[in-house]
Amino acid sequence: MSVADPPPAIEPTAAEAFINRELSWLEFNLRVLEEAENPDNPLMERLKFLAIVSSNLDEFFMVRVAGLREQAFGESAPQDEAPDGLPAVEQLRRIGVRTQELVARQYRCLRESIGPAMAAEGFGLVRHADLDADQRAAIDRFFYERALPILTPMAIDPSHPSPRYHNRGLYIGVQLERQQGLGPKRLFAVVQVPQVLPRFINVGCALAGQLRFVLLEDLVAARLSELFGGFKVLSWTTFRITRDSDLELLEQESDDMLKLIEERLKARQRGQAVRIEVSARAADDSVARAIIDEEELQQGSDDGYSEVYRIDGPLDLTCLWELHRLPGYPQLHDRAFTPRMPRGLERRGDDLFAEIAARDILLHHPFESFDPVVEFVTRAAADPRVLAIKQTLYRTSGDSPISRALIAAAEAGKHVTALVELKARFDEANNVSWARLMERAGVHVVFGFLDLKTHCKLSLVIRAEGQGLRRYVHLGTGNYNPTTALSYTDLGLFTADEQIAEDASAVFNLLTGYSQGHAWRKLVVAPADLHRRTLELIDGQTARARAGKPARIVAKLNALVDREVIVALYRASQAGVPIDIIARGICALRPGVPGLSETIRVRSIVDRFLEHSRLYVFGPDDDARVFIASADWMPRNFFRRVEVMVPIESPDLVARILREIVPVYLADNTRARVMDRDGAFHLRQPPAGEPAIRCQSLFLDGDSGAVAAEPSSGPVPRERRAQPRGEAPARRERRGRQR
Repeated sequence: MSVADPPPAIEPTAAEAFINRELSWLEFNLRVLEEAENPDNPLMERLKFLAIVSSNLDEFFMVRVAGLREQAFGESAPQDEAPDGLPAVEQLRRIGVRTQELVARQYRCLRESIGPAMAAEGFGLVRHADLDADQRAAIDRFFYERALPILTPMAIDPSHPSPRYHNRGLYIGVQLERQQGLGPKRLFAVVQVPQVLPRFINVGCALAGQLRFVLLEDLVAARLSELFGGFKVLSWTTFRITRDSDLELLEQESDDMLKLIEERLKARQRGQAVRIEVSARAADDSVARAIIDEEELQQGSDDGYSEVYRIDGPLDLTCLWELHRLPGYPQLHDRAFTPRMPRGLERRGDDLFAEIAARDILLHHPFESFDPVVEFVTRAAADPRVLAIKQTLYRTSGDSPISRALIAAAEAGKHVTALVELKARFDEANNVSWARLMERAGVHVVFGFLDLKTHCKLSLVIRAEGQGLRRYVHLGTGNYNPTTALSYTDLGLFTADEQIAEDASAVFNLLTGYSQGHAWRKLVVAPADLHRRTLELIDGQTARARAGKPARIVAKLNALVDREVIVALYRASQAGVPIDIIARGICALRPGVPGLSETIRVRSIVDRFLEHSRLYVFGPDDDARVFIASADWMPRNFFRRVEVMVPIESPDLVARILREIVPVYLADNTRARVMDRDGAFHLRQPPAGEPAIRCQSLFLDGDSGAVAAEPSSGPVPRERRAQPRGEAPARRERRGRQR
């Protein structure tokens, strides 16, 4: 092969054609961290992003890393073989190295950027030893009145066995030496830092407009000698353990799934340790070594893999949410907004059902209000003509108005069915509580299948009208949760289409009675046929391109992992189909590879709101088939969940999506990152002379219709790749208008 010859194309099915999903997820968390680092963001929002990085890592270790450890060192086989071919042990090593880098960068951001900026705004974190007399008096009152009654000093010796440290609990480990009284000469002990108390204790400040805080663990550590009377404190350190917390229910038998979930929730706190975070400031490492050995965690192996994270700063930065939620300081937050009413419902009368009967209605959250979705169920509960309500509940809010409406409807004598997904990860306890309340009120509560999660978002109302019945349906990409509807971007559809309604009834019959054999009219349902239909839709565009016809694919989703779907996209690209992927998180596909994926562009948008909507377009604008769905393109969505994809058929709604939503996402040059073939993402910035476009701001302002998208074929031009961070003049002007 001569020097001028291009390298041979990678085969679509070859291992090197795929990016490891776990490493891709870590790159997503890096994009979240970049938003914390971004000085253009309001200061309290930077704190928020820093907290999200920590909560994301917690879940990643509790679920994904825990699963890999089981594959690497346990007896279970992997559920999904990694398409990139990396063995579990090698994945763990690379995850460990990359995560150590990310955590170091996260704390460097806190120390060197956000911390000084907070101090400049009047917020100070002080050590207990540096308190003045008034502050010491305030902190003493707090300790004796609120903390001391809760604290429990726990010695560890043959008569006091080591406690089972709670998952994500914050502890102080201490080495003690007896000075008098009972006990061994040397003693190791622990104190759990109470989670029921705030981490940041306000100690006041004599300067106007200034706040000073002491960390709760510093307050407790300063009084260890009081907690362990008769002993001298030799050394102490804070530590925090993350445990395997995935609820494995497959192939388990139980007569009562509710009871099984409750039992597994108790076991979650006792799972295998997968990570320990230890303060790097401890003068003596003996405390950390004792915990690490006891939990059988790996530290500093020859290949660089370590499950020990030595932290130069406060452990568990999810505590920064406390500062983010402080009342006041609007200048340090994103500008407040009030969601507008969805288009078509702005001037409606009292009859929501009449509006839905007249036309399909698209809802775009959080820019458009979630209130009509709540009203859909609450009105149905109160409407004497409504005979039945059927509802899926995956993640509910703590005070769920929809769950309360279902209870009210059942108490009013209506036939109410609620499919409560008890296996909604880390929302199980909330869902168990609501399931119990609804059962007592007379709601028919079912829990789907033991080996499948019910992830579809579906609400069905059956109403007596005229001489018969009419069904009304809401389908969405997000949860029935008014709280997250203010911070997640999602799409929803109200419709009274008879065929969609018939399919929706069949979905509920499947969930409640295993009823199968329905000939689906319009809905595409997993695990029955969503995977097959997705491949058919992709292959249909491939066939168009090969026949010389215009073709196009746009997929906006949270994750792209499924091997067969990626191979189908590669083949479509080889046929010349322009493909745009907007993937918030994981993307295992390599874009822009010569001979393999030259027409595929992948971008990710991380901004104020969590991008959560799933939107799929197959075909050019004049011949496009448009869908919204509850499912990402992942094996678990295709094969281990009940999911629904619904076509958008109203010409007005199709035009709105193709002209006012998709082009805005593709044109974003402020918060969009573009993926290269190696899996790295590069922040886009507007070239000189071009306006800054921030899609979420345009959606908030309601002026998204004027944006023209870029051509969707070919890789992103090199000059659009991210430069070192700096705010372009056009961007400064735009942000000035936003503030």
